[in-house]
Amino acid sequence: MIDLKTNYLGLELKNPVILGASNLVNNLDNVKRAEDNGVAAIVYKSLFEEQIQLERAQLDEQLEEYAERGAEMTSIFPNIEHAGPEEHLFNIARVKQNVKIPVIASLNAIIKESWIDYAQQIEKTGVDALEINFFYVPKTTELDGHDVVKNQVEILKAIKGSVKIPVSVKLSPFYANPLHFVSLLEKAGADGFVLFNRMFQPDIDIEAEAHNTTLSLSNPDDHRLALRFAGLLHGNVKASICANAGIYTGADVIKMLLAGADCVQLVSTLYKNKIDYVSTILGDISSWMEKKGYASITDFKGKLSNKKINDPFVYKRAQYIDLLLKSDEIFKKHPAI
Repeated sequence: MIDLKTNYLGLELKNPVILGASNLVNNLDNVKRAEDNGVAAIVYKSLFEEQIQLERAQLDEQLEEYAERGAEMTSIFPNIEHAGPEEHLFNIARVKQNVKIPVIASLNAIIKESWIDYAQQIEKTGVDALEINFFYVPKTTELDGHDVVKNQVEILKAIKGSVKIPVSVKLSPFYANPLHFVSLLEKAGADGFVLFNRMFQPDIDIEAEAHNTTLSLSNPDDHRLALRFAGLLHGNVKASICANAGIYTGADVIKMLLAGADCVQLVSTLYKNKIDYVSTILGDISSWMEKKGYASITDFKGKLSNKKINDPFVYKRAQYIDLLLKSDEIFKKHPAI
C-alpha cells in the first residue's frame, strides 16, 4: 500500500500536493473539487494590505463625492464595492468550514503593526497555519539590504509572538544569500519556508507606449530554482520546505521530494489543466513509487539533496562548465541545434 503522507508545519498531510494561493479559491465549488480530487491542503489567496489601503482610498473618494449633493439626488447611498479585510476574513472562515483538509491563510502587509494586527485577525478565522509573503521592492539606492533583512526578521518575531498557529515564510529569491536569510528566519521562529513567491512584475505595451497588467502563469522550467534551494536546505534546517512555481506534473513533484522538499504548491498547472488534474498527478506519484519499490515519501525524500549526494557541485555550480564539457552528448540528443 503506497503511503503518500507527509508533514508540513507540524500538520500531517495526506499527500504532498497543496493548492497554492490564487483566485481559484474565490469559488467554493473549486475548493470542494480540489479537495475531492485529492489536494492535501489549501492556501487561501493573500490578504494584501496595499490593496486594502487602495480600496479604502477609493471608498473615501466615493463617499466624498456625495458631500455636496442636493435633495434632488436619486440616492444618498454610494456604490460601496469593498469591505476591507472583513470580507476577506469572512471568506477564509467560509472555506475552512466547508473542507476537512487544512486551510492556510496568506498575508502580505506593509508595516509591523499591520502584520501583527492582520495575523491575529486571520488566526481567529480558525485556519490551521499562516503563510507570510516577504517580497520587498527597492525604492531607493540609499537603503541597505541588511536593513531590509533585519526588518523582516523582526516582523516574523513579532508575528510569532502574537499568534499560536504555525507560520511559514514565502520567500523571494532576491536576497544576496537566501540560505543565510532562511537560517535567520528559522532562529526567529519560522516553522517552514515556501520557495519561491512570484509577485507582480510590470510590463510595457510598445504600441500603446504604456504599462499593462497581464496574468502571468509560471513556466514548467521555473521549478528549477526551488529545486536547487530545496536541495541545499534539506538536512540543514528543521523547518518544513515547500516548493512553489513551475510545478506542473507528477514528475515535477517527485523531483522536489527527491531534492528534499516536504511538499509542493500548485497553481499554474491547475489553471491550464483544470483542478481535476490533481488526481492525475497523485496517481503518477503513486505509480512511480510502486515501480521504484518505495512504500512511503520518507523512503526517498531528500535522496538527491546536497547532503546525500557524492557530487558537491551539483547544487553549487552556477555556470555551464559541465554542459560545455558534455556538449557532444547534448548535440546528439538535439540534432536541430
